[in-house]
Amino acid sequence: MAEDEKLAAIHIGEDDFYANETSEELIYEPDYPILSKCVSQLNEYFEGKRQNFDLPLKQVGTDFQIAVWNQLSQIPFGETRSYRDIAEKIGRPKAVRAVGQANKANMFPIIVPCHRVIGKNKSLTGYAGNRIDIKEKLLLLEKAEFKLNKYSKQKGPDF
Repeated sequence: MAEDEKLAAIHIGEDDFYANETSEELIYEPDYPILSKCVSQLNEYFEGKRQNFDLPLKQVGTDFQIAVWNQLSQIPFGETRSYRDIAEKIGRPKAVRAVGQANKANMFPIIVPCHRVIGKNKSLTGYAGNRIDIKEKLLLLEKAEFKLNKYSKQKGPDF
């Protein structure tokens, strides 16, 4: 979705995860320039040709959330960080759960790579509502190190 010349949100999977985004100002037309650019960059990412995104984002959140999202954007392709790592980076070492909540509120999954945040023991934790399978596939695509758990499908990406 777009608003003005900025990306306003990205939907993942079939879940109605962003159902509260019903603003009449949001644009859903795939040919709209910023949406077309987003689709192109995401396709490049899934083809293994892109590791970073160059898209203007309309980030709306608290100062804490924006600080978390800015840190997420600093995690390199193929690497992971723990929730504690992010909390420490933003100067709030005890706010580990709040970092998880900020991740959940991220309106730009993949672009702002919340999938690169995992448990301190390298295990996978929630993603896009309840889509840990997507998180696993994204990390496999990036060849990131993580620990498979009982929810893992243990196969490669299938996008």
